Amino acid sequence: MSRDARPTSFMNGAWRVFELSLGEMLWSRRTIFMAIVVGAPVIVALAARIVQAAGIAPLRLNGARVDASAIFGMMMWLLFLRIIVPVLGVFYGTSLLADEIEDKTLTYLFTRPVRRSAVLLGKYIAYLVCTGLVVLPAVMLVYFLIVPFGEIAASFRQLVTDLGLLALGLAAYGGLFALVGSVMKRPLVVGLVFIFGWEQFALVMPGYVRRFTLAYYIQSLVPHAMPSDGVVSALQSLFVDTPSAWVSLSCLVAATAMFLVLAGRVVERREYVLEQ
Repeated sequence: MSRDARPTSFMNGAWRVFELSLGEMLWSRRTIFMAIVVGAPVIVALAARIVQAAGIAPLRLNGARVDASAIFGMMMWLLFLRIIVPVLGVFYGTSLLADEIEDKTLTYLFTRPVRRSAVLLGKYIAYLVCTGLVVLPAVMLVYFLIVPFGEIAASFRQLVTDLGLLALGLAAYGGLFALVGSVMKRPLVVGLVFIFGWEQFALVMPGYVRRFTLAYYIQSLVPHAMPSDGVVSALQSLFVDTPSAWVSLSCLVAATAMFLVLAGRVVERREYVLEQ
C-alpha cells in the first residue's frame, strides 16, 4: 500500500479537508454574498454615527431617546441573530456537500483515504472559520460605530457575550443545515422555509412548539436590556417563556453535536450519484 493510500486518522483527515476547503470558501461567491449581508448593518451603524455626531438622537421610542447600548442590542438581536446568522447557516451549511456534487468533485474527496464523516467535519470547521472571519469583525465595527468611546468600558462585556453568542448560533445553524444538506435533494429551499417559515411561525405559537426551534434558545441568551416601551417591547413579549441560560446553552451544544453526528452517519451510508 502506498503512503497516500494508507488510511488517515479521523482528525487528521478532517484537518486536511479543512485546509483544502477554507481557501475555497474564502474566495467563493458565497463569501461575497456574506460580505454584502453583514455590510448592511455596518452601513446602518455608520449612518447612525453620523446622525449622532450631528447632535440628533438616532432612535427615539415614545419620545424618549434610546441609548447607544440599547441600539446596538437591537441591531444584534433583530439583524444578526434573527436574520444574518440563520441565513449564513442555510447558505453555507446546505452547500458543504452540495457544491462538491454540483462541481462533480465529491467522488475525488470520497476516494481519498479519509472517512466520509471526516470530510464533512473538515468542511464544517472551514465554514465556522470562514463565517467567523467575516461576521465577527463586522459586529465589532458596528459596536465601535454605535457605542460612544466613554461607554465602551461599561458595555464591553456585552460585546464579548455577543461574539460568543454569534459563534454559537453559527455553529448550531450550520450543524442543522449540514444535516439537511446530507439528507435532502433541495436543501437550500428546505432551509429557507425553516428559518423564514417554521421558526417565525413556531415562535409566536403558544405552548411547547417554540422549543423545537434554535431561535428560542438563542434568544434566551441575549444579554441586552431592551427599552420597556414600543415595538421592541412588543417583540420581546413573544419570548416571555424562556429557559435559563444554562438550559439554553446545553440544548444548543447538544443539538449541534447531534446534528453533526447524524449528518456524519448519513454521509457514511448514502450513495451519491453524480448527474452527467
